[in-house]
Amino acid sequence: MTFRQFAFNNVVRNKRLYAAYFLTSLFTVMVFFTFSIFASHPQLTGNNMDSYVSFGMNVAAGIIYVFSFFFVLYSMSSFLQSRKREFGLLMIQGMSMKQIRSMVFLENMFIGLLATIGGIGLGLVFSKGILLIAENVLIIDNELPFYFPTQPILITFGCFMVLFFLISLFVSYILRSRKLIDLIKGDKKSKGEPKANLFLTILAVLLLGTGYVVAVTVDGLKVIAALVPVVIVVIIGTYLLFTQLSVFIIRRLKKKENVFWYKTNMILLSDLSFRMKDNARSFFLVAIISTVAFSAIGSLYGFQSYITAGIKQMNQTTISYQDYDTGNEEANVSYIDETLREANVDVDKEQVTLHYYELPDESQVMVTKESDYNRIAELSDNETVQIEDGAPALMGPEVIFLNIGGDNSNKEEAEILKDAELELGNTVLEPVQLVESSILPATQKYYVVSDHDFESLPEPAMEENYYAWQETEDKEIPLGVAEKLDDALSTEGIRIGEYEEYVINKMYGPILFVGLFIGIVFFVSAGSFLYFRLYSDLDEDKKKFQAITKMGLTEKELKKVLNRQTALLFFAPIAVALVHGAVALTALSNMFFYSLVKESAMVLGMFLAIQIVYFFIVRFYYIRQVKQALR
Repeated sequence: MTFRQFAFNNVVRNKRLYAAYFLTSLFTVMVFFTFSIFASHPQLTGNNMDSYVSFGMNVAAGIIYVFSFFFVLYSMSSFLQSRKREFGLLMIQGMSMKQIRSMVFLENMFIGLLATIGGIGLGLVFSKGILLIAENVLIIDNELPFYFPTQPILITFGCFMVLFFLISLFVSYILRSRKLIDLIKGDKKSKGEPKANLFLTILAVLLLGTGYVVAVTVDGLKVIAALVPVVIVVIIGTYLLFTQLSVFIIRRLKKKENVFWYKTNMILLSDLSFRMKDNARSFFLVAIISTVAFSAIGSLYGFQSYITAGIKQMNQTTISYQDYDTGNEEANVSYIDETLREANVDVDKEQVTLHYYELPDESQVMVTKESDYNRIAELSDNETVQIEDGAPALMGPEVIFLNIGGDNSNKEEAEILKDAELELGNTVLEPVQLVESSILPATQKYYVVSDHDFESLPEPAMEENYYAWQETEDKEIPLGVAEKLDDALSTEGIRIGEYEEYVINKMYGPILFVGLFIGIVFFVSAGSFLYFRLYSDLDEDKKKFQAITKMGLTEKELKKVLNRQTALLFFAPIAVALVHGAVALTALSNMFFYSLVKESAMVLGMFLAIQIVYFFIVRFYYIRQVKQALR
């Protein structure tokens, strides 16, 4: 048997040992290859297509490649940790450290070659399905047909073979200083009783508490100013949480006899204190990476929701048209009516006159009649207003606080109404009701008065006609019709809410798609870190539970201990990341003064569900491995 055959057989005959490292490498290659398929697709690189889609995919592929280097390197390092004893035995049998480094180099290159070929193969198998998903998410006008991606295959193969070659060299360099005694007895050295520093424990609580309080209490542009300090404080606090606070809590629990001596808690807590100490850095890394994934995807999804909600709020009717004194009002309105009629779109139509009054500071304010306001409100299924003669109501869009002088978000309604008092000629408008409304196209505050009171107002400085069309059926206007109207009248005052939303989603789709994929890569990587840490102690766990079983531990109790142990190790960093993510998305909500509870719950819930499924799969195989060792 040659040395190369020995390295090859070592991989083939130890499938369980190499499986996790191989699968994580394969997944990374597949994701990179998928992005390369998108970035090189003929429909995305043509002259008539959106260049930002291809650019975004190339940037994402670059980010994934850089992250893949560190991810695969960490995976390889964790993988080698579980093989220290194996290397020691090989050295006893006469293998030199140079030969061990050569063996590791060949093994890693062999696994890297298989992972690269397998990742490309899986990418080809699922590429058409992924392209179909991309068509909808990216909102691309043309289809993305399947093509044989010669260029992405060559790029992916070349990039990852270089990546595995560099990692193999780096790992071989690290192994050169290992001593035989360290390899043979590495898993038998006493770790010492884990201890926590009281000062650092208190500091962890203070840092996390301060970071959370600041993040959820600041609002507006203050969120941006507080971003960097809060992130630094929370990162330091998270590290101390796993290295100090967790150990402190476990030691306190061990001192409580009613807890420590209750059933199998002694086994769980005794082992857990060592596990938390050994895995503190891994947990910290997993928590931070997962938080980045949660926050990135939650922010992108939340920002898209914020923008689309604003578009819907500002476009209460299907189509609106406001004459800007272009001289084409009658022709434009007729064109809209004719286009909708030809497309068989059933609509209701209303027309009102907008009255503008000039103020002493040369700005303008709009005042409209109650009947005009209510007609548009009824058309768009909004609430109407009832105003007594002599009691006008201040109507303001959602930006009302920006239009009556400064930031009034903390003002009481009575104070806002008092500030909004207005004198027009001999008439004083004293608002008695504050309504947030964007039914009429006002970029400033506007007033609604009763029809009777409107007659007592002076002549307006300017008048404009406003037209609104609302579909009678609960369906969207055909995209082709919306595009036709927008192309013809976009510069002359037409607004089509559904089409504006479509355009925004089309522009935002690539960003969301890229963010989603990068977030998934980060999250799967975090899960893989936990998998490696769990399985690196598998042999030690087998020996430990073999000894405890001889002392009377039943199979039911064994399963209960293993369930709790794996659950704590899996969900401790994820729970911290979920809290971090929830706080980060709350801060984002405060920055935009827009609730992201629904979006946050969806993103965090989705990742938690994925982690639960991942946990059950890993737990099943882990418990089965331990049980097999006891038979």
